[in-house]
Parts: sequence; C-alpha cells; structure tokens
Amino acid sequence: MNFDLITSKENPLLKEIRLLQATGAKGQKTRIASGQALLEGIHLVQTWVGDPALKTLLTSEVGLQNTEISVAVYEHLEICPDTKVYQLDSALWDLLSDLVNAPHIAGLLDLPKSCLTPPQSVNTFGGDVVILDRIQDAGNLGSILRTAAAAGFTQVIALSGCAHIWSSKVLRAGMGAHRLLDLYEGWSNQQVLSAVTAPLLAATADAEQDLFSLKKELLHPVAWVMGSEGQGVSLDLLAQAKGVSIPIDPRVESLNVSTAAAVCLFETMRVRRS
Repeated sequence: MNFDLITSKENPLLKEIRLLQATGAKGQKTRIASGQALLEGIHLVQTWVGDPALKTLLTSEVGLQNTEISVAVYEHLEICPDTKVYQLDSALWDLLSDLVNAPHIAGLLDLPKSCLTPPQSVNTFGGDVVILDRIQDAGNLGSILRTAAAAGFTQVIALSGCAHIWSSKVLRAGMGAHRLLDLYEGWSNQQVLSAVTAPLLAATADAEQDLFSLKKELLHPVAWVMGSEGQGVSLDLLAQAKGVSIPIDPRVESLNVSTAAAVCLFETMRVRRS
C-alpha cells in the first residue's frame, strides 16, 4: 500500500503538529481550534486502534519495519479504511517527536465534543465523579486520569485553570486512560455545583474527618475534589464539600495530589468491595 510521503520540514501538516505539541495556553488553543490532539508512541496509538476518531496516522519506513507498528497501522486501516496515513522521511522524525529514540508512529485524534464546548445548560451528573480543581502539572493530571480509570471512576471534570487534558504530556502520563473516560473541560465552580448530584468530598490536609473513618459515605456515589498543587481546593468548593484528610506521618507536610487521589479513589473501591 502506498502512503503519502512527507519529505520536507516545511510541510503544512508537520507545522500543524508542532503547534498541537505546544505547551500552555498556546497549545490548548490550537488543539481546541483544530479539534485534534496528537498521540505519540505505539502504546497510545494502539489504545485507539479501531476508533474512527483516530483519523490520521504518521509513520516512516523505519517505523513500518517494526512489527508492532505495522500491525497497528494495518489493523486500524482494516477497521477504519478512510484513515489517512503519511510516511515521513525518517530524518524528519526528530522534528515531530520530543521523545528520545521515539518509535516512528503517531496519530491525530479527533477530540470528543465534551472537551471542545463548555456546558451551556448543564445536565445533572449522576454517579461517581472526579473533579480536578486547577491542577497544573501535566504529569499529575495524567497520573490522576490513569488512577481514575483503574479505580472505575469514569466521569472526570477538569475545571478552568487545569492543564489541558489533551496535551502531549498529559496523554503520555495517562497511558491510554483517556479512551476509558468521559472527560469534560473548562467548567466553572458554579457549573460543577449545579450539575453534580453526588456529595462532594474534598481531599484537604487540615480536615478533621479522616479518610479511613468514612464508611457509609463511600458506599454511595461520591464526587472527589482534588485541588491545585499549591493552593489546594478552592474556597467556594470547600464550602460546599466535606473536607477529608489522609492520615500521614506528622513529619511530612502533605502528599502529592496524584498520590492523594490514588489513596482516596482506591479507598473508595476497597470499602465497596468489603
């Protein structure tokens, strides 16, 4: 099968991809405007094989010599024959990827509508929810998404001020968890308070209520609120939530937010299983 060749670093698609990879507000603006995110590496591409949202694949002659990559490409083409596949000159691959010795495979994914338009009239959210309040470190954000998927919390709302869920770094840290989750972005505190029906539990270091003393509360749907790395959960959310602390050695000031999320979500799972 002949794929379209890209041999110049001035190619418009390559320039567009570099914009999608930009960090901060610039990259987020580009991704939302184009409605696309970049999947880098074999694991992320494999996660979306067979999904029509994966509209474009990029590889190289070197990439197609890798069995894992060629299987992913042809398997996806078999299920989604309209997929566009581009073969880059191998020398151009370092321009496409920031990863050292990156495997020569990437994809452009159409973003879900829930992440492109902030809610105008919010439907109510039943069931468990994870609410992310101004979490700005991409590694933390991706790690929480991966933990949420592993713990069976499939609804995640990222409030305004969070790092972009679909940035390259968050996608890599999420390790494919995005595919398993219903993700919502750009919400205000008020929209969350109006939409989420489950009681809010805010992880906060100075709360009197101890996570391990919660029993009945965790048997029913809950909305765990995880706050920003520096400031914690915002005051107006805290005012509507039950603060919950994780018992830790007093010589340690606090836990990293992704670690705190893992403890809270898996304690919820443990209580329900027992």
